[in-house]
Formats: sequence, structure tokens, C-alpha cells
Amino acid sequence: QVQLVESGGGLVLPGGSLRLSCAASGRTFKDYAMGWFRQAPGKEREFVAAIRWDDSNYADSVKGRFTISRDNAENTVYLQMNSLEPEDTAVYYCAAKFGGMSRLHYQYDYWGQGTQVTVSS
Repeated sequence: QVQLVESGGGLVLPGGSLRLSCAASGRTFKDYAMGWFRQAPGKEREFVAAIRWDDSNYADSVKGRFTISRDNAENTVYLQMNSLEPEDTAVYYCAAKFGGMSRLHYQYDYWGQGTQVTVSS
């Protein structure tokens, strides 16, 4: 069993930055692929980024602006978000799955409660 708790969301101006954190509890964190997804009002949950060991994967909409990283010693995964746009406004969720990365939300077994990111002037 893995418990995930996100933090770091908030209100930011367009062009600004935020860093989201996801603290995981449970054993063998390093064996899990970690993903970030987001869901805006009235829209489906969409893939943002994923990481497994040193490999990472990004949605085209965030490539070059967002960076996913993990600290296995601290059981934490991060999402550094730069050059934020109003279109990035959503609830951001951290997720974990055993094994390889995936862009498909239904393949993830564990989810955090989400953290709101609002990009607005």
C-alpha cells in the first residue's frame, strides 16, 4: 500500500513558477513509477509527466516548461512548473504504479488527494 500527499499548489501569475511535491509512504518507493496528472473543471484527467528511475516522459503541452524529478531517499516526487499559463490551471494529482511508466491514468494504482494550481492575473 502506498499513500500519497501532494503539496505546493496555489495562485500564480502567468509566466510564474511553482513546485509541487508528492510525499509517499510505504515500502519500495523506488520500484514505483510516479506520475503527475491534472484535471480542469469540465475536462478529463490528463497526463502531465511521469518518471521511473532516471527515465521521464512529458505531455507535449508541458514539455520544456515542466520538470519531474524524484528523491528516493526522501520518498518524494516533484514537479517543477515554469512559464505557467492560464491553461495550466487545474487540480494536480500525484499517482503511483508498480513497474514501468504510463500515460494512462487508469493504469495507476494509488492517488493523492490533489492540489489546486491556479494561473491568473
